[in-house]
Amino acid sequence: MSDASRAEVCVVACAEAWRGDGAILAGPMALIPRLGARLAQLTFAPELVLSDGEATLVNSGGESEGWLPYRAVFQVVAAGRRHVMMGASQLDRYGNQNISCIGDWARPDSQLLGVRGAPGNTINHVTSYWVPRHSPRTFVERVDMVCGIGYDRAAALGAPANRFHEIRVVVTDLAVLDFATPDRSLRLRSLHPGVTVPEVVRATGFPLAVADEVPPTRWPTTDELALIRDRLDPQGLREREIRCGPG
Repeated sequence: MSDASRAEVCVVACAEAWRGDGAILAGPMALIPRLGARLAQLTFAPELVLSDGEATLVNSGGESEGWLPYRAVFQVVAAGRRHVMMGASQLDRYGNQNISCIGDWARPDSQLLGVRGAPGNTINHVTSYWVPRHSPRTFVERVDMVCGIGYDRAAALGAPANRFHEIRVVVTDLAVLDFATPDRSLRLRSLHPGVTVPEVVRATGFPLAVADEVPPTRWPTTDELALIRDRLDPQGLREREIRCGPG
């Protein structure tokens, strides 16, 4: 569809992160990932389980379907039956994530969210990331504090501690990235329409694995666009989450 916006391409890219996961708890932690999870449930992943972020299981329309008390979430997490899509204030080439502070930990320049559930999420179940501003300030050579565990640290832990560790994808406003490289460093997987390889390379603060041919990110289908625009986000709030307009 020629009139799909960059935000709508990102919604579909986020939805694709949950493809093939089966009956697990999805944990989208921003608007576009949340739209993506709901889109996935409505289309190719009807068995996906969604939560309102508190204690209620909901369907794609936001209607209550069951009860999931907070204490039970830890059981789901520990069993590896969850796939969360978190944000990242900083992310390095191996997927180490920082959401806690910028600068020296003892006297940070900026205090952020804190570590929160990132260590448990990244070591216990599949994790993906949504980054609405792809820039060298986010994709850094070395994170100021490790909150989410990357592939290098998970490898150092060894089995069985790292048995559930997987960083599936990183979706940004420019591209989709993953860690499908021999050393588990970040790779450019696909480009959103209108974005070039040099643009992504300039926006990344470390050398990025790039193939000779990088495919485009999957375009929304007509049915997906109708669901996004008419059912999931009729107010168009998705367009406020990233800077880009049409792809």
